[in-house]
Amino acid sequence: MALVIDETIEIDVPAETVWKVLTDFDRYGDWNTFCYEAATTLEPGAPIDMRVQLGPNRRPQREWIRSHTPGVEFSYAMKPVPLGALHSLRSHTVVPLGPDRCRYESRFTLAGWLSPVVNLALGKHLRAGFGAMTAGVGKRATEI
Repeated sequence: MALVIDETIEIDVPAETVWKVLTDFDRYGDWNTFCYEAATTLEPGAPIDMRVQLGPNRRPQREWIRSHTPGVEFSYAMKPVPLGALHSLRSHTVVPLGPDRCRYESRFTLAGWLSPVVNLALGKHLRAGFGAMTAGVGKRATEI
């Protein structure tokens, strides 16, 4: 069974402000306790190099940009593990709700026959991390 983590927050700022927070990768360390470093061009097929905090451990993570609609969404995925063992998709979407309000939607899906093992080993830390990042997006967007 797939591990799916959905986090959504409504924020009283324009959608453009949230988009700026999400795509200002040089500033991730200022507000993002989960993915504290990130670098990418957002070009589909390009890598996104990250450093993430999973519980007490910090680790590098390289994934690949799948889609990018400027001002609206971007997504990336890990290199799939052979034989359908493991594959992922992470997406960030900003939905305008008016001139000064928007919704940030965060989704992470990890599937494949190894996903239950990863869920047991890291699920708690992944849920906490994605939750903290979503809260961090909201806080940062209202501060800038």
